[in-house]
Formats: sequence, C-alpha cells, structure tokens
Amino acid sequence: MAERPKVKRCAIYTRKSSEEGLDQAYNSLAAQRDACTAYIASQKHEGWLGLAKEYDDGGFSGGSLERPALQLLFEDLKRGEIDIIVVYKVDRLTRSLADFAKLTELFDEHQVSFVAVTQQFNTSTSMGRLTLNVLLSFAQFERELAGERIRDKIAASKRRGMWMGGHPPLGYDAKDRKLVINDTEAETVRQIFTRYLVLGSAKKLCDELQANGIKSKQRKREDGATYAGMPFARGAISYLLQNQVYLGKILHKGELFDGQHDPIVPIELFQAVQDHLRVQGPGETAKKKLASPAILKGLVFDGAGNRLQPTHSKKHGRKYRYYVSASIIRDAKSGKDGLRVPAADLEQLIIGTLFNRMKDRHWLAKLAQAHKNAGEFEEVASRAAALANELEQLHINNTGLLNEIIECIEVNKKWVLITLLLTKLQQQLRINVFDRDSADGVTEVIQVPGHILRCGKEVRLIIGKDQALAHRVDQRLIREITQARKWFADLARGQATGIADLARQS
Repeated sequence: MAERPKVKRCAIYTRKSSEEGLDQAYNSLAAQRDACTAYIASQKHEGWLGLAKEYDDGGFSGGSLERPALQLLFEDLKRGEIDIIVVYKVDRLTRSLADFAKLTELFDEHQVSFVAVTQQFNTSTSMGRLTLNVLLSFAQFERELAGERIRDKIAASKRRGMWMGGHPPLGYDAKDRKLVINDTEAETVRQIFTRYLVLGSAKKLCDELQANGIKSKQRKREDGATYAGMPFARGAISYLLQNQVYLGKILHKGELFDGQHDPIVPIELFQAVQDHLRVQGPGETAKKKLASPAILKGLVFDGAGNRLQPTHSKKHGRKYRYYVSASIIRDAKSGKDGLRVPAADLEQLIIGTLFNRMKDRHWLAKLAQAHKNAGEFEEVASRAAALANELEQLHINNTGLLNEIIECIEVNKKWVLITLLLTKLQQQLRINVFDRDSADGVTEVIQVPGHILRCGKEVRLIIGKDQALAHRVDQRLIREITQARKWFADLARGQATGIADLARQS
C-alpha cells in the first residue's frame, strides 16, 4: 500500500493594484482565488490542502510589501501555519527584485515554498531561480515604465491646459477633463476676493462668510451622500485667495500654463489680493496665535456649524480652558444647545488621533499612493514618526502645523469629525505623488467615537472607549485621593474628631 502523502497547508494570496471593479460580485481577486483553488485541487494527490483563510489586498501596489493582507500572511507563516503560498502570477506577490530577495530569505528560513499557478518553475534549482529573477525584472520594468508613462501623460495634458482630475475648486464643476464655470459659485468666489480687500483680514472675512451662511463647496460621493460644505477656516480662505486656477491657469511642478477653462477672477483683482497678502504677512495677531495655548483656534465647530471659540475661567487661582460655541458667547439664552468642551480633552483627542495616524503604516501606504519602493516608504514612515513625536511632545508650538493640515473639526453628539487636508500632509512628509496639482483640495474625514454628556450647566465631551489614545494621568484626582486617605487615617486613629476638625487642620 502506497504511503499517504504528508498534508501541505496552502495559503492563497491575491492582489489588485487599483480599487476599480472591486465592488463587483465577481472581481479580479475572486478570479485569482478560483484559479489558485483549482490548482490546489489538482495537487490533492500530493497532500495539498487549501486554507479557508483569505489573504486579499485590493487597491495595493506590488512595489511595496506594506500591504495588510500580506503582513497578516507573514505573521501566520512565522507561526508555522503555512507550508505553501499559492499566487496567480509572481507579480501578484511582488514587483520588486529587492523585495523578492527579502521574501526568498523569509521563505527559506521558515521552510515555506510558493507556487505561481500560471508560471511553472522550480525555485529549488539555480535555473529556476534565474527564470524567476528574469520574470521579476520584467515585472519591475513594466511597473516603472507605467509610472513614467502616467507622469509624462499628465505633464503633457497639463501643458495643454487640461484638468487632470481631483476635486474641482469652488466656482467650477469638472466635465470631460475640463473645468466648467458654476455661475452661482463663481459669484461667491468673486465676492470673497472683493470682500477680502475691503476687510483686509482673513479672520474677519471668515466671520462674515459664516454670518452670511456661505460655506465651502459641497461634494457628492458615488453613493449619492454629500460631504464637505463646511464654514470656511482661515487656512482654506488663504488657499482659495492664492489659487491661480481662478485666472484660467493650470499649475504643474511650479510652472503655469494657460488652461482650457475660463477665468473667474479678473487679473487686476487677483493681483491686488496677492499684494495685500504679501504686505500683511503673518502680523502680530498670527504671532500671538502661535504662542496661544488654544492650538485648535479657528478649526473647531459644533454640529450646527457654530464656531467653537477658545475661552477660559479662573477658580481658586487655577485657569480652566474651554472651547465654547459662538452662539453661547453671543447670547447665553439662544445658545442653550451649544457646546462647552474642556480644551485639554479635545486637544488631547486631536493630537492623539494624528499621532496614531502617523504611526499607522497601512494608512501611510495609502497616503503615499502605495507606489513607492520599500526604501522610499521607510523614509516616509521615518518622517511621519518624527512628526508624530513632535506633535505629542511639543504640540503647543505646532499651531501653525495643525492649521496647515486640518481643514476643520466638527464636534457633535456622537462623533468628533476631523477633516484632514491630505495634499498638505503629503507636502509635510515630502511625499511626491504622480499628480500633485490635481490632488489639491483632497480631504479625508476621520470619525472619532465620542458622545456629549451634560454635567449640570456644563456640556462635556466623553471620548469613545475604543480610541487607542494614551491614558492621561489626572494629577489633581491623585492628590485628592491621597488627601482623603490621610483624613480617613486621622479619623481612624482619633487624631481628628470630625469634618470640622479636619477643616481646621487643613
């Protein structure tokens, strides 16, 4: 009787570079998995057994190993749960020769082999390894060539004045790779430029726009849901006032080209605004703001769209800081539904959330558009870690940085919504993307769980339990508990006869 073959546990890994088509019932990942499953079934006589666990990376480039499903595969591999890795083609695993060398060492160390079902070769022989290296060389060449073609196409298209994607700015709608003037929004843009010259201050302009109910451009997702449409912050106003798209221009790598779209703002008005911006400079107000402990000033709003303004109160010589809805400050009676949030709690939440994002390698891979090789990505991750430490340790001195990368923060009854300016953050981390200019204005909304709790006359923000934020030690509570224990001991030993005696001793 023939000896029964040893069971070999097979893990199927699938990958697709873009997210296009992943929402279909039968997509590319499913097709890869079916092909791999059929191949494993054909090797049943060799003891091959397919694992039910799925390792699918949809929307991740093969130029980096920083992929969530692949990292999970590595963890299971190191625990000895996998004998063979099955892929549809070698380039689904990696497109980088350097990364493949690392994978080969990892596989050899844990005695794991891998098979590409459409490319037959044996990696146990020198000829098989040579064949694999040749295939990977062509895969890497194909990837780099595709990147060059994309960059060249974008550059050529922008020289011709074409709009190459991204969110169109306020005043325009995108249609057939061309910006078309939205008459209603265009009038708003001209009003913003004109009023800035009259008021001479971005802050005053933001307050006036909010009073008149003028908000940023509202956008729609593919599912029909709307987002953005928030009151203007000073950072967004400054960016709008300097956007040369309104002159009918397209910017690419520092060069201006005549766009195929019509201008909205006359050149004289635009130049007058630029001259005023240069003359105004940061000014004394901005310098005071940088030194202000209210690091979220100008960024926070409640669910009704009211700005939360920094304020403070003093009690027994101690200073208590808050962010308070402007409606409460204007009229306590009409502002009964406004918010009064402890400043330290909210600031810790925002800084902690940004800190965690800077440490999240999967999120950073998406921010870097997942096209970087391992070495370049490690540089990005290193800069992100340095930025995270700077935010955590010196956040009071980073008011300017927060205004640079955050568009707005909304505090409502269930969530704190942080709208990040991804393009500005990419610039901070020195991430070079294929199309820097078409990405201008791209945002991401981070939802942080939390709820509003009314404590007497005060409304408090209670942060959700699932936040991975560092626990803050309440030194005041520790002192009060220590004092209470001392009083209890005094009463127990007879050194105090009652509350009045304790009060006199204190």
